[in-house]
Amino acid sequence: MPERANQRLQALNSSKTCTHPLLQPTSQAPADKESASTVLLIGNPNVGKSVVFAHLTGTYVTVSNYPGTTVELATGKADFGGRKTKVVDTPGVNSLIPMSEDEMVTRDILLRERPRAVVQVADAKNLRRSLFLTVQLLEMGVPLILDLNMSDEARTKGIRIDVERLEEKLRIPVVETVAIRRKGIARLAELIAEGVPGAPRFSISYSEEIERAIARIQPHLPEAPISKRSLALMILAEDKSLRTWLNQRLSPGELAILEAAVREAQAQAGQQRLRTLITRQRMAAVEKLLEGVVQQQPAQKSALIAWLDRFMLHPAYGILFVGLVLFLMYEFVGVFGAGTLVDLLEGVVFAKWIVAPLSAFLHQFVPLPLLQDFLVGEYGMISMALSYSVAIVFPIVATFFIAFSVLEDSGYLPRLAVMVNRLFRTMGLNGKAVLPM
Repeated sequence: MPERANQRLQALNSSKTCTHPLLQPTSQAPADKESASTVLLIGNPNVGKSVVFAHLTGTYVTVSNYPGTTVELATGKADFGGRKTKVVDTPGVNSLIPMSEDEMVTRDILLRERPRAVVQVADAKNLRRSLFLTVQLLEMGVPLILDLNMSDEARTKGIRIDVERLEEKLRIPVVETVAIRRKGIARLAELIAEGVPGAPRFSISYSEEIERAIARIQPHLPEAPISKRSLALMILAEDKSLRTWLNQRLSPGELAILEAAVREAQAQAGQQRLRTLITRQRMAAVEKLLEGVVQQQPAQKSALIAWLDRFMLHPAYGILFVGLVLFLMYEFVGVFGAGTLVDLLEGVVFAKWIVAPLSAFLHQFVPLPLLQDFLVGEYGMISMALSYSVAIVFPIVATFFIAFSVLEDSGYLPRLAVMVNRLFRTMGLNGKAVLPM
């Protein structure tokens, strides 16, 4: 299978024309020797990036704040093809035109380093959202590998992805993984070890006013680890966080030229902001990429499941179901966990089976009152500290998370969010706030 994938990618590299109507080839930036031993993990929030990182690096991980921010980065070491490589788990992002500190940190890392490989961990269940980020990374010209994680969940939902066709369209290696089961991780490591092929990169063909502005801006931009085209698009999209980086590298005259190009493009675009136009045209390219790649087969639901679905979302009966769920949670956590299990562990396991025999042993064979009080006295380490943490805290926490995981895995939590959305809106929140509540 690896040989077949390599042959397929080599064939893609040798072709000189792009078969995709919305994508055009661009050149790739040369590698920087100083940071060629780094692998960056990039992806949307909650796509399993940290699990992939853990499997690649093992247990020796360093967590530190990115300089000047409160954003944490996890860094570890991995061995790819006998070569020690630093692996960096970047914060989850939805776009590389920053709207938050997390997104700005990830973008700044790409501005600073020329990594050996960038692995985009994507949610196979939501390929549309993931490809929006993929297109931006391709425009940057980084050595990219696309990891379609949670592919088992996608198949369960009736989503079928033609990986070979996606590779042909993107011209980058694509691998499917199920990170929590380590499936596909070995193949991902092989691709990193082999090195990302020097395939042509692609960029979207934007509208005329944007393309003219890009052509005007590019000659005045400084060299960077990412392509000048992607930098020009960031400037046109009003990325104010890029201003400091530009000020350090460009003269006031060059900055004035950039600002004039942005103003002219905005005047030609009319009422629509350039940022909105760029986003829409990227999404249009994503839709074209999805054609023939993703097939959605309707998941088969039994009559009972379909009936329960309607019942849980019914305006009246749904409220009754919410009450039933809360009652069952209280019975399981409040009565069984905090009552039955606590009484069993505290009154029987610790009081009769652990503390009493140990106390008798100490009084008979270790006649030291200080040691006896320290271990099994009224405030002893075993009679109180260990007893309280295991017999009282553990049953309540364990039963709560068991109940919560059942609600989550059953799919009821999003339905609960829908049911309480109207109530929560009166408090200035939305239905998703039911999770922390």
